[in-house]
Amino acid sequence: MRRLRRILLWAFAIALGGSVLLVLALRFVNPPLTSFIAGSYLAAWKSGESGYRARYRWTPYADISRHAKLAVIASEDQKFAYHPGFDFDSIDKAVKARERGKRLRGASTISQQVAKNLFLWSGPSFVRKGLEAYLTLLIETLWSKQRILEVYLNVAEFGHGVYGVGPAAEQFFHKPAARLTRGEAALLAGVLPAPSRLHADEPSVYLLHRQAWIVEQMNRLGGEAYIHSVDGGG
Repeated sequence: MRRLRRILLWAFAIALGGSVLLVLALRFVNPPLTSFIAGSYLAAWKSGESGYRARYRWTPYADISRHAKLAVIASEDQKFAYHPGFDFDSIDKAVKARERGKRLRGASTISQQVAKNLFLWSGPSFVRKGLEAYLTLLIETLWSKQRILEVYLNVAEFGHGVYGVGPAAEQFFHKPAARLTRGEAALLAGVLPAPSRLHADEPSVYLLHRQAWIVEQMNRLGGEAYIHSVDGGG
């Protein structure tokens, strides 16, 4: 038992130290792959989609339209610049809604989504949520808010097999990410909850309503001035 405890302690220390070093490295090195992209290839193989090819190419933060940066914040995490990685108000509201028998509301921040997309898998699981919380704390401690937003915009799925705002802007609007308009950015942000069902280049009535709501929220947040508070963090 003593030997087993020693082995387990060493394994825990190695896993802990390795995760810290990995997250620290990704503050400076752009990830060549994510767990979600790898999972998409596995899902395509299982379904017999032999021609599947994920589109993933890194776009530097400076080459992304401020409209795109603000649109994903307005859509996904309006307290992004100010919270420590978790939006406790949204979590509390989601729990209370669940207790009343309503559909479970999403309460994940952009930081949590980065942790999940980079390292974990989708689907409900207490193990995954625990790992997500730990990795989110590491990301918020070791990265700047600007880096978190840059990574999110590059690893989020904006369409079937389309990862990152750069490939999405080219495929759906035939332009680089730096030239996205406010309306185009809001459409891209609008598909994030369901990128396999919603299409930025062929928006449904629902997506158009969601686009209008996102633009309204972008204005409410103060427009591009909000991005200065993110950039100010590094």
